[in-house]
Amino acid sequence: MAHEDKGKYYKKHPQNSEIDDDLKKEILEQVKNNSISCKKAEEIAEKLGFSLGETGRAIDILNINITKCQLGLFGYGETKKIVQPAKEVTPELKESIASAMENERLSCAAAWEIAEKFNISRMKVASACEAMNMKIKPCQLGAF
Repeated sequence: MAHEDKGKYYKKHPQNSEIDDDLKKEILEQVKNNSISCKKAEEIAEKLGFSLGETGRAIDILNINITKCQLGLFGYGETKKIVQPAKEVTPELKESIASAMENERLSCAAAWEIAEKFNISRMKVASACEAMNMKIKPCQLGAF
């Protein structure tokens, strides 16, 4: 998405894209100041049985901002991202991240899986990636 299209998230999808009515209703009930957090989007997807991708697509079509990425990568106001490089990364975590890389990036989904595997926060995985100079992309919600 080009910089000049920021705030026009619906443009990423075909013009006549439709949204499930229950999903639309639930998203709109959770929106505050035309924004919804990554965590809320995850909760909606789980509650209604939609994938994160489907939920993110609906959020885009409704032209709602996604904030407070659970990896700390976007949606935190002026600073945009809050994740900081980890001071240390264990060899096991490094290996897990490196082996999950595709096209020199770690997907958001893979980062979440690694966090679950090591029983650590998602933000700690992102911090390890920052320390290792590795990008996390694509977002499961399609945000970046």
